[in-house]
Amino acid sequence: MNEKIIGQTFDQERALYNLKDTQVVDCIFAGPADGESALKESRDVALKNCRFSLRYPLWHSKKFLMEDSSMDELTRAAIWYASDGTIKNSILGGIKCLRECDRMKLDGCTIHSPEFGWKCRDLEIKNSQVESEYFLLECKDVQIDHLKMKGKYSFQYIESMKIDHSELDTKDAFWHSKNVTVENSVIKGEYLGWYSEGLTLIHCKIIGTQPLCYCKNLRLIDCTMEETDLSFEYSEVDAKVKGNILSVKNPKSGKIVADSIGEIVREDSIMQSTCEICVGEER
Repeated sequence: MNEKIIGQTFDQERALYNLKDTQVVDCIFAGPADGESALKESRDVALKNCRFSLRYPLWHSKKFLMEDSSMDELTRAAIWYASDGTIKNSILGGIKCLRECDRMKLDGCTIHSPEFGWKCRDLEIKNSQVESEYFLLECKDVQIDHLKMKGKYSFQYIESMKIDHSELDTKDAFWHSKNVTVENSVIKGEYLGWYSEGLTLIHCKIIGTQPLCYCKNLRLIDCTMEETDLSFEYSEVDAKVKGNILSVKNPKSGKIVADSIGEIVREDSIMQSTCEICVGEER
């Protein structure tokens, strides 16, 4: 990179608009002018140890690196319509931090942002912590590894995602999702995966009431289930579960295999249930 900006404070509107091939180090984006869009339309910019407290700083930015930096709760809608960005070891706050972005990589980040990551494509998140509502709504082609997340309504309408070695504490996760695989993870929350299509859970621990209903092409491979009452209602399911399922209700089709099931409910169904259920020695 040809230029460096070090140790300065910016608070004007579009303070570094269309900045190119520049390192921005130890800078602060905050102040009484309260200017928006500080780095809008930037290209090939590296941000290190910077602090943001103004709205919309990285809209339409391309090929940027941000590391060891922070965006506080006043940094609303921070990164929209950006592409080919890498964010490392940074704190991302403020509502709607990431939206409509392509080919973004996050590593070692702490995220506190409602409505984070909507409608992004080719997104990678690893070694990070997230607290959010409606996390990654309508995203496509997502890779997640070693994520610890807490929130509600996560991964809805998402398509083509792989999650590995993660802890997900999130109500109403994976609703209407398509072609999602979760491995070696803990998933805790109510009403998991309703209306999903092609959801595959491998070596996962599933905790919470009424999971996995109205699913198409649902697969569970060597999973465990806790507090999972009224599971699999009206789902097309192929499940191999270690241990106990609290109860199963009117699964539509397929096969469920478990060591034990507290109750199998076959009543008041609105459709024919052809699902085979095998318990204990019947396995």
